[in-house]
Amino acid sequence: MNDPIFAVIGAGNSGQTTAAHLKSLNQNVRLYNRSIEKLQEIKQNNGIQVKNLITGRWIPDVITDDIKTAIKDADVIMITTPASSHMDLAKACAPYLKENQIVILNPGRTFGALEFLNVARNNGLKQDITIAEAQTTLYTCRVLKNGEADLLALKNNVWIGSIPARNISNVIEKIKHIYPQFQPVRNTLITGLNNIGAILHPTPTLFNIGWIEKPDTFFKYYYEAISPNVASFLEKLDKERLAVAEKFKIEKLSILDWLKMSYSVDADNLYDAIQRNEKYKTIDAPTTIHHRYLYEDIPTGLVPISSLGDMLNVDTSNSKIIINLASSILNKDFYKVGRTLENLGLKDFDVDEIIHYIEHGRN
Repeated sequence: MNDPIFAVIGAGNSGQTTAAHLKSLNQNVRLYNRSIEKLQEIKQNNGIQVKNLITGRWIPDVITDDIKTAIKDADVIMITTPASSHMDLAKACAPYLKENQIVILNPGRTFGALEFLNVARNNGLKQDITIAEAQTTLYTCRVLKNGEADLLALKNNVWIGSIPARNISNVIEKIKHIYPQFQPVRNTLITGLNNIGAILHPTPTLFNIGWIEKPDTFFKYYYEAISPNVASFLEKLDKERLAVAEKFKIEKLSILDWLKMSYSVDADNLYDAIQRNEKYKTIDAPTTIHHRYLYEDIPTGLVPISSLGDMLNVDTSNSKIIINLASSILNKDFYKVGRTLENLGLKDFDVDEIIHYIEHGRN
């Protein structure tokens, strides 16, 4: 089997790291970003320098701000942007997607693959393609500056599902020699309802606004923003997510089990598990509340989980506290812009109908 051509969409933390890692494995890589400035710096630096888990400098085969150039004839299209950009990217990609291409959302968050497919179809997509989504990003990484990435870890296992669900074997066959960490699951409800970012990101950001907005104040996100009481609240959020997942009778992981699976960290409570995860020790807290931890993880994580909870009569009152608090502070209606059942076209569906739609991509 010939190695696939990869199009990496987005030149942020995950995108630059993904592109460099793939090149380190001698893959054909095209790197796309909407704004040209980041790409120009990467070109000027003669590629992307990576340190820590791997060390070296690698330059993608193509560096472009033209989406058509990036995805034309690419076998695997790796979307590495925040999930809040999936809708816009689906619109941009739709005219150029071809039969049998694979799009992988890294990650999809909750209902990412379904949203991407619906938007692409509404914007002219008629070909049969596969939209896959990872439960979380494979890379624990940070871009120190454009063209310089710090790869802290590759997670041990990351679940991945697809729409149509039956195509997941094709996805794995295409990428298994490059990404053995991806583990196939039955459908994207499993990846979407095991969205750990929705638990770990918005709440500590909101609960530490005073420190985040204080000038010249820097602290470690996981080690210092998540105190024992904050961790206890996160465990309550996690129980709500698990209760929603239980209604679909799907495979699910508690946040503690996820940390064990991803990082080999074992503990009796979330606070201790986070403190024992050495891969988190260098990750800084945001320096502004206008950050993807809120603008991505609330509308594409807590909102769809809470929306499902309303349909299923599952109490998600703690999730709603965070959604409403962020909406008030940021003057943004996250229910209006988020992935509610209504916005996804699932308003009148029951559990079995949602599962069917998720698995087949059609009613």
